[in-house]
Amino acid sequence: MILPTPVRAHRTAGRFTLDAATAVRAEAAAEPAARLLRTLLAPATGLPLPVSPDGAVVLALDPAVLGAEGYRLSITPDGVRLVAARPAGLLHGIQTLRQLLPPEALRDRPAPGTAWTLPCVEIADRPRHPWRGLMVDTARHFQPMDRLLRTVDRIALHKLNVLHLHLTDDQGWRLPVDAYPRLTEIGSVRARSMLGQAGSDRWDDVPHGGAYTKAELRHLVAYAAERGVRVVPEIEMPGHVRAALAAYPELGNRPGRQLDVWTEWGVCDTILGVHDGVLDFCRTVLDETMDLFPSRYIHLGGDECPTTEWETAPGALARTAELGLAAPKELHGWFLAQVGAHLMANGRRPVCWAEDSSSSLPPEFTVMPWRDADHGLAAARRGHDVVMAPHLSTYLDYPQSDSPDEPLGQAGAVVDLHAVHAGDPAPAHWAPADTARVLGTQAQLWTEFVTTEEQYDHLLYPRLLALADRAWNPAGDWATDFLPALRDHAPRLAALGITTRR
Repeated sequence: MILPTPVRAHRTAGRFTLDAATAVRAEAAAEPAARLLRTLLAPATGLPLPVSPDGAVVLALDPAVLGAEGYRLSITPDGVRLVAARPAGLLHGIQTLRQLLPPEALRDRPAPGTAWTLPCVEIADRPRHPWRGLMVDTARHFQPMDRLLRTVDRIALHKLNVLHLHLTDDQGWRLPVDAYPRLTEIGSVRARSMLGQAGSDRWDDVPHGGAYTKAELRHLVAYAAERGVRVVPEIEMPGHVRAALAAYPELGNRPGRQLDVWTEWGVCDTILGVHDGVLDFCRTVLDETMDLFPSRYIHLGGDECPTTEWETAPGALARTAELGLAAPKELHGWFLAQVGAHLMANGRRPVCWAEDSSSSLPPEFTVMPWRDADHGLAAARRGHDVVMAPHLSTYLDYPQSDSPDEPLGQAGAVVDLHAVHAGDPAPAHWAPADTARVLGTQAQLWTEFVTTEEQYDHLLYPRLLALADRAWNPAGDWATDFLPALRDHAPRLAALGITTRR
């Protein structure tokens, strides 16, 4: 059994063996998929899998097959036939082939003596939702590039297709911006980090920092694209900007004030000003972001923005009066509309978090409701496309259990494996018109408590697999489909170097 569980799969008699003589037949449009198959299998198997017009492994495109990401896979004793309407479907089918091989096929080193056999099956598979993602927070704790590249490989294996990078926040700015070099020179390093949950009075007094280069980010984008994953960047505004204000105080509401990069967790009350220079800054940052990331979607953050500073700042009060707004808090919707319009003028779609059921955002904004499903329903009814992210089923920084030996996590809840799998991005009681607005769902990994690879893996696995299963095939049953597949999947996780407590 594989994860996510296929929509339709039928085991037949026999096996097919890949060996040194096995070749791949791929038309020109399918060659990138053939190349990925060779790339992924070579470290463990050493098989060359050359292209040949009479190859036993056939990769082909057929516009009649199962939508944009669907595929049909037929394995017989004589060969393998993988067909999809588009290249994305071929890439998903290749991940299915990897899981059908012995677990050693997922290792990054040779596995001599292994027979590379595939069970004979007939699979017809397609995802329910086009957005199946993972958000990784690189601001609270910097995540090295090799970890992000491994993450791309692992989410692609499980047919997730979005890596959402949270690149900026109060605690650090990780995105290089040529026009504003101090964002990474100053904003990427904080003097210390809080120990414990938000509100703690303990710190480690160890500087923490890190930033990516443009070359690294371009490599990540290309690496992900080869595996069918798109990288969606997030640049927080107008709140969660303390690191930017530490680098450029003139962007704030008190330009003469010198701030540090924030060393606490939680929500900082320092936010961007609303003068023209701030809007120019945001547009310039977004221009360089769009140059790095071809993603149609650019995330603007947008939530948890205390407006206390705007209520007393002369510039904010003047802007409120100029626009005829009832109160300074209404500048929040105006601000996001301004920067969102810049993205849309460049052919991109702005995305924002949604923390309540009201919004002044234009309907062209895609929203990510994180409090509960009802906020997602309200957004859909307002005309927004929605990526569901309710925190009690998608926030993987919460502990997995209430066991006393569970590592430190976000306070307030336990999000266990069953809670993740039970989350439905499009609940059955929603009207069809509202369900049609749901692009999909994603998991969130906020990193206040992630300083090592082991902590990173512990929070993600196996819960991320439950979300991947639910996003791909929501008809899959917890007890009869997912849990047996997860048991079968344990050796594959071990081959990837992932250890879990379950």
